[in-house]
Amino acid sequence: MYIATLMLLGSGELGREFAIAAKRLGCRVIACDRYDDAPAMQLADAREVFPMLDGAALRAAVEKHRPDYIVPEIEAIDTAMLGELEREGWHIVPSAKAAKLTMNRDAIRDFAAHELGLTTSRYLFAETRDEAIAAAETVGLPAVVKPVMSSSGKGQSTVHTVEELSTAFEYAVVNMRGDRPRVIVEEFIAFDYEITLLTVATQDRVLFCPPIGHRQESGDYRESWQPAPMDDAVLASAQKQAAKVVTALGGQGIFGVEFFVADGRAIFSELSPRPHDTGMVTLIGQSPNEFELHLRAILGLPIPAIETAGPSASAVILADRESHSFFFDGVTDALATGEPGKPVDLRLFAKPKTLKNRRMGVALARGSDVDEAIARAKAAAAKVRIVYRD
Repeated sequence: MYIATLMLLGSGELGREFAIAAKRLGCRVIACDRYDDAPAMQLADAREVFPMLDGAALRAAVEKHRPDYIVPEIEAIDTAMLGELEREGWHIVPSAKAAKLTMNRDAIRDFAAHELGLTTSRYLFAETRDEAIAAAETVGLPAVVKPVMSSSGKGQSTVHTVEELSTAFEYAVVNMRGDRPRVIVEEFIAFDYEITLLTVATQDRVLFCPPIGHRQESGDYRESWQPAPMDDAVLASAQKQAAKVVTALGGQGIFGVEFFVADGRAIFSELSPRPHDTGMVTLIGQSPNEFELHLRAILGLPIPAIETAGPSASAVILADRESHSFFFDGVTDALATGEPGKPVDLRLFAKPKTLKNRRMGVALARGSDVDEAIARAKAAAAKVRIVYRD
């Protein structure tokens, strides 16, 4: 009846798009998250609600549904349990090693810098305010302070003076995931731009999507665009580094490998062993999109040549407060901005609750060039209004 059963660990907007791709190819999807009615759950064959850091609950869900593939969609998972399950023969995507190393910025940064020799910024770790101050004095100011475990920029700040370190350390610890009060203090890179290089690892080769540029604010992305214009030599360096790290992590699937580009160098920043939020632009910019590529790589299905549709962009739709009762207005106006050859589309995530600065959707657009695509995506996103009933 099904070609495979996939268990999603984390069921947000990325999991939702992945579930859509999986259902189109006849897969059974079990969506798991810490809260009910998460976006992917609304499309799945079954759901389980439990904290992803609860190893016993994770094992119980796996043994209940017996998935062919366990597919993490978030960082905060009991990776020790994933390792245990993998040793027992369960298939973790892309690998338990990848999930463990990328769950924590300290692990993946040390792995990339020291074991693989990738180009990175200077950095140190700190577990107290005094250690954070000493680290900043070593790597230099300004510096970026962020939790070793978090997502979507939570807890990240840039400090310019030693006096700001105490506040930055506390902000990072309060906003971290998990139970480790540890931060990374890294050199601030005055980069020319930053990219996500979506890298697909299959059983026998590594493929790359056209590079994706993105703009961040408060540590989270606001717009992304594809292709990101960049020098051929810099792109080749980024591809070489990305291939090296995903091969070392092992397994099949898509990886979002982030780089700063400064002074003609591609500087490794972070890595996600799953579809990337900035890669939402691939829903309008390329075929197969990042979710279809992830699925095909996992299942060992043929991957066709990636076809690009032209300059494309995504722009986020954010909430500005907490609410359990709301609706979207302006959808008609947003979609009406599409033109022949320059379509506009929306993805509204159907999250059951808004929070301040929570991403509730994205607008997608194409244009004659990247700048026009960005402008059109932002204009469409601005027309979508979240109306609160409470």
